[in-house]
Amino acid sequence: MIPMRHRVVAMALLLAGVTYLDRVALGVVAPQITKDLGLTKVEMGYVFSAFTVAYALFEIPTAAWADRLGCRGVLTRIVAWWSAFTVATAASWSYASLLVIRFLFGAGEAGAWPCVGRVFSRWIPAGERGKAQGIFFSGAFLAGAFTPKLVVWLSSMMPWRWVFVVFGGVGFVWAAVWWLWFRDEPRDKAGTSPEEVAMIERERGLAVGGHGNWRDVFKIPVLLPLCFSHAANSYGTFFVITWLPTYLTEIRGMSQEQMVVFAGLPMFIASGAALGGGWTTDVLTKRFGLRWGRAGVAGCSYCVSMTAMFFAARVPDPQFAASLIALSYGSSMFTLGSAFSLCIDFGKQNSAVMTATMNTAGQVGSFLSPIVLAYLVQWFGDWSIPLYVMVGLYAAAILSWVFIGHKVGDTMLDGKH
Repeated sequence: MIPMRHRVVAMALLLAGVTYLDRVALGVVAPQITKDLGLTKVEMGYVFSAFTVAYALFEIPTAAWADRLGCRGVLTRIVAWWSAFTVATAASWSYASLLVIRFLFGAGEAGAWPCVGRVFSRWIPAGERGKAQGIFFSGAFLAGAFTPKLVVWLSSMMPWRWVFVVFGGVGFVWAAVWWLWFRDEPRDKAGTSPEEVAMIERERGLAVGGHGNWRDVFKIPVLLPLCFSHAANSYGTFFVITWLPTYLTEIRGMSQEQMVVFAGLPMFIASGAALGGGWTTDVLTKRFGLRWGRAGVAGCSYCVSMTAMFFAARVPDPQFAASLIALSYGSSMFTLGSAFSLCIDFGKQNSAVMTATMNTAGQVGSFLSPIVLAYLVQWFGDWSIPLYVMVGLYAAAILSWVFIGHKVGDTMLDGKH
């Protein structure tokens, strides 16, 4: 019989896929939207970033709400809200309307991933957190990898507006199933064996029920470097899901068929990297502690990201450059198991708020990414400059994880040295 905690991870996996369906679709149909609504590249950059502004503003308050009330109701509200505004995207008629709708979409989705962190803190033993996070992000990236092809296929049968109606409907189905099926504590979920409940509660490092003081999160010394690192990570992510299709077609001269393949390649590589990173961080943390298991894995991964992006900006061959961008992105996603697990390791009862704080910093990078690129290209007419910016950000992420490694030292999962 499949353990109930594995079924919870499976539901989180489906959620991850739905989040990326909605996010990636906008980037793929951006050329059609800009044409239909008469938008400039800078205006489309602001549309991309409107999501991140709202996401950042509402992330921590929503996570604090989830830490206090639980994720059954809060996550249901989140998914239903963002699904409604995914559908509403189809009704946009101008730059202003699209800007407002995507802002409200981001406000609704804020807190989704921190809620997953809280769910895992209650349902997943400490030694399995990296793997659970890896599976979750793998689902997101697989959805991101196949979404460009799916959107192109759907667009061949229907206008781009109906694509958002279809994707919004998928979200409503998930929200209904989650509300009916999920419970916040393993002991409250019918069908969970007494043995599994006892094992989870013994090994997760949290008392049953209750909540902490969310302000305590801001006293944790590894929080600030985690935020710096995640801002760099998200900056690269939003390049991939917003401007990469345009870069590949307009700058690298790829056909529509080639673009679909290479725009999806970063997400496809990232799906395997997320799984591998989650497994690696759990194995090394159990054996060597947090310094090497969390910080070492993340720091080395960002070294690969930085190097691959540097050469992607320099090589003339379009397919080789696109492959290097995919490698860079995949390597940065190898870090997610480390980063999100560390939020649970240190956040404990406030794991949703700590995850949300890190994710809010990530939204700063996400917000800046499309706009900075649009202005850099407008000012200098050179698409390699935005790639070099990402090289510098990944270098900063390496330094952040060196600092984290120094702070956590040889701490093991049980907090001992």
